[in-house]
Amino acid sequence: MELFGAGGDSLQGRYHLLRLHPFSVAEADIEDDDGLTRLVRLGGFPEPFLGDNETQARRWSREYRARLLEEEVRSLARIQDLSRLEEMMLRLPDLVGSPLSVNALREDLQIAHKTAASWLDTLERLFAIFRVLPFGAVRIRAVKQERKHYHFDWSVVRDPGPRFENLVACHLLKWVHFQQDVQGRDMELRFFRDVDGREVDFVVTEGRQPTLFVECKLRDRDIDRPLRYLKARFPNAEAIQIALAGKRDYRTPDGVRTMPALPFLRDLV
Repeated sequence: MELFGAGGDSLQGRYHLLRLHPFSVAEADIEDDDGLTRLVRLGGFPEPFLGDNETQARRWSREYRARLLEEEVRSLARIQDLSRLEEMMLRLPDLVGSPLSVNALREDLQIAHKTAASWLDTLERLFAIFRVLPFGAVRIRAVKQERKHYHFDWSVVRDPGPRFENLVACHLLKWVHFQQDVQGRDMELRFFRDVDGREVDFVVTEGRQPTLFVECKLRDRDIDRPLRYLKARFPNAEAIQIALAGKRDYRTPDGVRTMPALPFLRDLV
């Protein structure tokens, strides 16, 4: 947590608590594609990012996982089988980008469903991961039960597409938390998936109404149909498709924008 005085007040003034997050594009003052690539590659934790060494970053990530298991988990929960929990931590990065099935995870690890669910709760309380609920509305036949998960240390995600999506998730969560903590706004980060298989990576809501849809791509591509689908049903919400290595920046006649990721991320916090 981080303290600051409201309105620049002195120590006698009111204070707020801000939730701490990994470095973002805006916070690290990244201005070019090389800087963004570095952030994607090394993660947003200060030591590996500022060290700018991929070998050291991998070593730091391993040590971070070991500290969570040996110190934080023991102090928070009575988990005996730490080796099996470590297996879960190693398995989870491969599942980023898709709704997380606790039952499938249970079968992979050969543990009880209740145990798998409890361990996920523990990892979330330790800020190793965070989970995102689906955005649901009757008119779009959305799924209601499934959740997606992401890692605060996105460098553990090996596949470039899910890793970039994870980075964007962390940026959007940081921005949503900032709006909640500083402005008191009723905002949430969600994702969209319906019973017909249409998916959009992220939905930002305010007062339970969608205000922003975001779809992530590694490079320039035609705008996804599910993004157009959501924009048509919620015309007042901004709909944006961002590309990590993108160059195109335009808005379609139906109001969907495609743009490079860097300027989009720089406009967050």
